[in-house]
Amino acid sequence: MALLTADPSGLVLACPACAQANRLPSRHWTSATRCGRCRAELVRPPAVVEAPDAAAFRGLVASVPCPVLVDFWAPWCGPCRSMAPEFERLAAGIGQEAILVKLNTEEVPEVASEHRIQSIPAFVLFLGGREIARTAGAMPASRLREFIRQSIP
Repeated sequence: MALLTADPSGLVLACPACAQANRLPSRHWTSATRCGRCRAELVRPPAVVEAPDAAAFRGLVASVPCPVLVDFWAPWCGPCRSMAPEFERLAAGIGQEAILVKLNTEEVPEVASEHRIQSIPAFVLFLGGREIARTAGAMPASRLREFIRQSIP
């Protein structure tokens, strides 16, 4: 499974034809995009996006035009580690329906605190930059997918 990285400006994708790193602004997540070097179409692979810092998280959640499901986790958390393959399975099957983001609460505690994360794993669904639903605990990918579908207005 691919792991994409976010920065405050968007997502960084590697071109499948020439391997050039390309920045895809978050607001263009659902648009067709071409490589800046070779003009090949950039395909957004089914992937989980890592938010390495608060600025990347905020930029991503605020500007992506589709729902954003964030997995708040920590490396020491057993249930979080057991959820990782399920979260990747969900990413592989969800397509452009939503973007899945992982946020390590140990590395970015200010975001976890901002969103009142009390226990992990916690899953928060954002749409248009605001929280619309949340759930917690380890669960299968199918249950997370149903959570997304039931939560979107």
